[in-house]
Amino acid sequence: MTTAHEPTIPPPRRLRPWNAVERRLAKVGISGRVLVLLAPALWLLVFFLIPLAVVFGISLTTKQFGRPPYSPLLTTEGGTVQLTLHLNNYIRLFTDNLYVAAYLSSIRIAAIATIITLLIGYPMAYAIARSPDRWRNILLMLVILPFFTSFLLRVYALTGFMRGNGVINQFLGLFGMPPLVMMQTDFAVYVGIVYTYLPFMILPLYTTLVKLDTSLFEASADLGARPLRTFLSVTLPLSLPGIIAGSMLVFIPAIGEFVIPSLLGGPETLMIGRVLWDEFFTNTNWPRAAAVAMAMLVVVVVPIMLLQRAQSTMVEK
Repeated sequence: MTTAHEPTIPPPRRLRPWNAVERRLAKVGISGRVLVLLAPALWLLVFFLIPLAVVFGISLTTKQFGRPPYSPLLTTEGGTVQLTLHLNNYIRLFTDNLYVAAYLSSIRIAAIATIITLLIGYPMAYAIARSPDRWRNILLMLVILPFFTSFLLRVYALTGFMRGNGVINQFLGLFGMPPLVMMQTDFAVYVGIVYTYLPFMILPLYTTLVKLDTSLFEASADLGARPLRTFLSVTLPLSLPGIIAGSMLVFIPAIGEFVIPSLLGGPETLMIGRVLWDEFFTNTNWPRAAAVAMAMLVVVVVPIMLLQRAQSTMVEK
């Protein structure tokens, strides 16, 4: 029997299952941080790096008739393994005017569309960020609402507005104005890209603008600055991270766009996405198409690196 003066010994604490697993992983040398990073690293390896290596390997082969429609990289003759690499596909990209013109045209169209999207999206994001709280969520919902519809249907619906007997020309006909030629032009491609990727510009800008301290605007007004001066000196510099993020989200997918120039553009609208499709499915030249895809990846990565460097420089300042 125990008396009242004797201390009671608490029961031994049981380790939680997660703590036990964590201790076992620590014995192997795997920390919790490594375990958290393991899942995205495996995803990146399986769904990006390995397919990228396969495409790069195909780009170093030559076209042949058969299955697969390209020559093997490794051949065994007489018990020896031989690695054969062909650089003709990459040389052709820089010597053929078709591919050079396609890359330059894709960069031009994507850059102009990004600038137009920025000019339209910035006032919209600014208005949403300065709107009352009860309207802010509704306005954001209206921006995101087009994503509930299929991308292909949204692009195809634009043809009903811009074709010869479409809504716009019928409206102009009510005033006796001649019809406009909009379909199968670069103008239609710009409209399609801006309409499709406008939310990708608005959302990063809104995230940046809504966090701005309003006391900075009051201080600028107290110092005698006009609203335009306040915008150029305070609002615009502080919103540059959102501008860079939105520009990246618009420029990167626009440069390799295929659906929009195919449905809205004409034969003179040359973009690298259409060239890539033709090489794969029309010419059945997988090595050339793989080289085009690898070169397009380099074209996309370079502006990403430049924009990230500019963004990190502004953050440091």
